[in-house]
Amino acid sequence: MADGKELTAHQRLLLTMLKDFDAVCRKHNIRYQLFAGTALGAVREHGFIPWDDDIDVILLRSEYERFFEEAAGDFDAEIYYVQKENSAHWPMQFSKLRRNNTTCIEKYHPKDDAVHQGVYIDIFPCDNLSENSVMRRVQFVASKMIIAKALYARGYETDSLSKKLFMQLCRMFPRSLPERVCIRRREDKSPMVHSFLAAGKKYNSNVFPRTWMQDTIELQFEDGIFPLSEHYDALLTKLYGDWRTPHTPAERKSKEHVAILDLEKSYTEHLDEQRSMRVDQYTKSIR
Repeated sequence: MADGKELTAHQRLLLTMLKDFDAVCRKHNIRYQLFAGTALGAVREHGFIPWDDDIDVILLRSEYERFFEEAAGDFDAEIYYVQKENSAHWPMQFSKLRRNNTTCIEKYHPKDDAVHQGVYIDIFPCDNLSENSVMRRVQFVASKMIIAKALYARGYETDSLSKKLFMQLCRMFPRSLPERVCIRRREDKSPMVHSFLAAGKKYNSNVFPRTWMQDTIELQFEDGIFPLSEHYDALLTKLYGDWRTPHTPAERKSKEHVAILDLEKSYTEHLDEQRSMRVDQYTKSIR
């Protein structure tokens, strides 16, 4: 492993999943890159950030949709479950590759017991950004509506009255309306793109030149080689500011996603435990 560090069993499984994802994408010539904390780890650690408990990849919308049309069926269905965005039992605005017969229950109460909750890789879309400055802000608001609708359906809770009201307001609109505004599929030559649907909280940190998502280099991540933006310094600065400085222990704790982890048993064997957990043990905020 990178720099001789010892990976957790969870990280070792995630690395195996990333290698399988990479192999399928390379087979179909689908362009993706490591993103967010995984990109940060690749540059700063040549592997996982020590406390990281997931893998993030991102694809331009056209590649993202081609992945599901041409490549997703290549995964062994006995091993993997491809959890496509806004599909049955998964209302979210991004997708996941899940490992069957494992448990990775996150810090929330899902409303749907049928949702797959195995160990996962996050698969994010990167969408076209309007060249009109006003329309760009409208796209950002539309992304918040999509995320609020998805989080409500997924089971997130919040103590904020304003956020509760926003979630209820968003429920009144069909998802197709903000999606058309946010995604803008026909503008696949736009010079700028956005990652608002990768759960980006801030406008400025989730707007990039298209070239940042197109120009890639190969970089070591643990014992594998994976694609990363050629413009990783600018990208990571956008996402994290001073990305070279490690987080404090308190910040690390806030980034942990997992409430129940079991690499040998299916999440279905932990549903009673999940239901019994106190609500205050779960994430209680919406973006």
